Amino acid sequence: MRGREVQVLRGVDLRVTKGEVLVVIGPSGSGKSTLLRCLNFIAPPDQGSVTFLGRRLTGDVPRRRPAERIRYERELRYFRTHIGIVFQHFNLFPHMTAADNVALGPMRGLGLSGHDARERSVEELTRVGMADKVNAYPSQLSGGQKQRVAIARALAMRPQLMLFDEATSALDPELIGGILDEMKRLAETGMTMIVVTHEMGFAREVGDRVVFMDEGRIVEEGAARELIENPKNERTQAFLSAILS
Repeated sequence: MRGREVQVLRGVDLRVTKGEVLVVIGPSGSGKSTLLRCLNFIAPPDQGSVTFLGRRLTGDVPRRRPAERIRYERELRYFRTHIGIVFQHFNLFPHMTAADNVALGPMRGLGLSGHDARERSVEELTRVGMADKVNAYPSQLSGGQKQRVAIARALAMRPQLMLFDEATSALDPELIGGILDEMKRLAETGMTMIVVTHEMGFAREVGDRVVFMDEGRIVEEGAARELIENPKNERTQAFLSAILS
């Protein structure tokens, strides 16, 4: 992907299997967040493609034939509907309650009625320990509670893949553990997850595989515990030495 003629990702080739928890680590500016944004086409890749559940999509938007563009838009909606993403910043609508924030996606994206979407939102908020905050507004919630609402919002779309982009980095230290516990519980249900994080304890305990990125490339990958404890690449070694010290 290029932005202002700066190549952000370079020859990234990655495969994730169903039910796997893949953890992506690396220094700031290494392309981790851009990778996630390319996967659900928030930032479509300039080159290459993404294959998801047997469907392949590129960043090239058909311009000449209306039928091709319609097919492209249909595939794009499929990707975005079935790939949930949780950002480091919560992006909640301040004028809407927690339940309404969660219900909005199922109504607009899945065509659920207001009643059914509300039921689903309450179900997902309960799942993440927010049953007593369904009618609270974002201004009435702590950072950890806002992130739980963001997780519930993504889960309400019934995704097949969950992306977490530094989901704990904007939280106070005492709130991080609660969100990591929610992510761990989600992994235990068999959800396929790609997690960008600096939380090496989570990566070691929950991750099946770890990918280390630097300068837009995948430098090293391997089984989570093995890579974290015995990295082979010098750049991986230097990064882990700094972050674990």
